Amino acid sequence: MPPFTKVLIANRGEIAVRVLRACRELGLKTVAVFSDADRRALHVRYADEAYHLGPSPASESYLRMEKIIDIARQSGAEAIHPGYGFLAENAAFAAMVEDAGLTFIGPKPDAIAAMGDKVEARRRMKAAGVPVVPGTEAEADLRDDDLLALAPQIGFPLMIKAAAGGGGKGMRIVRSPDEMPAALRLARQEAQAAFGDARVYLEKMIEGARHIEVQILADAYGNIIHLGERECSIQRRHQKLLEEAPSPFVDTDEDLRQRLGAVAVRAAAAVNYINAGTVEFLMDRDKNFYFLEMNTRIQVEHPVTEAVTGVDIVKEQLRIARGRQLRYRQSDIKIKGWAIESRINAEDPYNDFLPSTGTILYHAVPTGPGVRVDTGVFAGFEITPYYDSLISKLIVWGETRAHATLRLRRALEEYKILGVRTNIPFHQNLLEQHRFMAGQFDTRFVEERFSMEDADAMVLREDLAPVAALLATLVAHKQAQEAAQIIRQPGGAASLWKRVGGWKRPWG
Repeated sequence: MPPFTKVLIANRGEIAVRVLRACRELGLKTVAVFSDADRRALHVRYADEAYHLGPSPASESYLRMEKIIDIARQSGAEAIHPGYGFLAENAAFAAMVEDAGLTFIGPKPDAIAAMGDKVEARRRMKAAGVPVVPGTEAEADLRDDDLLALAPQIGFPLMIKAAAGGGGKGMRIVRSPDEMPAALRLARQEAQAAFGDARVYLEKMIEGARHIEVQILADAYGNIIHLGERECSIQRRHQKLLEEAPSPFVDTDEDLRQRLGAVAVRAAAAVNYINAGTVEFLMDRDKNFYFLEMNTRIQVEHPVTEAVTGVDIVKEQLRIARGRQLRYRQSDIKIKGWAIESRINAEDPYNDFLPSTGTILYHAVPTGPGVRVDTGVFAGFEITPYYDSLISKLIVWGETRAHATLRLRRALEEYKILGVRTNIPFHQNLLEQHRFMAGQFDTRFVEERFSMEDADAMVLREDLAPVAALLATLVAHKQAQEAAQIIRQPGGAASLWKRVGGWKRPWG
């Protein structure tokens, strides 16, 4: 594994900027790639070199594997960092990079393939003694008749899930046998459209589940460590909206934290994993946890783990890919304080989170102690319909969860974006919810026990009296000022236009 001096970042947006910064701090040269829509993007400006990929659609730009490798060769880049999304978990791309004599900054292709196939991943985890959610364990494709016969043995409610992917695609919740045929048909259609693979499997649905994940790092010398857990239960339609580290459900239970970590390390070892990865679990009300999936890439929410451990995960990715041993032992990893990340998206929380497109006219990010903003946008940048709606990630750190929550409230108040609608009001309302403040929520909280209308109404009911009093005071003060004000017009009457423009130059 030869060391490299120049890295091509095969991505865009905030993660491309994040990787570019890590490379710069390590003294590595960088190469950016961009589509038509991203010609003026921040990652293009930050890189030492930038190359055009193609038209705006991802299929014609960021998903062009051969083109990306050709640019790496042309630019002299010896390594490729895929970021997240796009080609990050594509085993074929990782193999192509290696076949081209380049370094893929991520796990080996066989590990990506094994953990990318959900059925194969469950089989391997079960063989390694990792607890999995009860479900169908067949290695071959099961027909609908087979799944219908197995469903009562698993028990309802259950979930139909795509074998070849995640992110909520090809997923259906089934609460009775009568719903199974239609749900199977729709799940297969969606899985085929999203992943080109219509295989599905069944999995027992855990009611009131928490989504807990564990960050791991592994080098090529067999050293694997975990960096504690993250809470990712605040999500909508299986898409995460807010994450925190540590988890309020685990919190002071150090024994549970270490058991989670040990199982995550075992899962990584089962596929000879190298580089950064995340093992995701579902945890029931009794704190029993089950393997959900493994993300073989850097996660969107990695900054909260960095904030509480002090480990720069992207730099560690680069060091591991250069053939270095891990700089940390498990005993070096200590959780300090609390971190929360709000995903700031260009979408309308008052209109079913409909994506919002347009040009960002004003972008003022919050600053101050314990506040970090990872973004790839700026005033004048256009949010297009071609890519996901993520504008930035707002990350705060505090000594305690309460401290971090208060700091996030302050930061959200300071964050100003004009030109597109954002979900900042959603995050502000979420932080006011008593169940969130108490850490009493699960993966269904946003969809079943939260609405923007109810949250706004509650705020109005609670704050109406003090707001009314404040407005009355301001009106009275303004009227008193106007009554006492005398406007002098030297040298005769002046036009109204001159009065309005008087602030620009003195009278006379």
